[in-house]
Amino acid sequence: QVQLVESGGGLVQAGGSLRLSCAASGTIFSINVMGWYRQAPGKQRELVARISSSGNYADSVKGRFTISRDNAKKTVYLQMNSLKPEDTAVYYCYALVSTWYGGPAGDYWGQGTQVTVSS
Repeated sequence: QVQLVESGGGLVQAGGSLRLSCAASGTIFSINVMGWYRQAPGKQRELVARISSSGNYADSVKGRFTISRDNAKKTVYLQMNSLKPEDTAVYYCYALVSTWYGGPAGDYWGQGTQVTVSS
């Protein structure tokens, strides 16, 4: 009973910016890790960024994207600047969640939000 809901995707010109948000809700004891993955048609899903105590980034987005989280709101953000056409993909929110005390952590995914960067 964990839901991740993304927002903020859309169409933007190359060089522009977008900010993605993902809010977690449901039966949550703790969120260990939150992050963003993306998948373009015909390609494998790839890690964009993830954050626990600090952020980690794919080489392709370093210096352009910034991940952050608001633990009180159970929300993770992805600020995307200097967007390139190759950033075009469906972006999926990810969370590693423990739903009960002492229990294992499991993977949860959002429904995805489309980001399209035109040249």
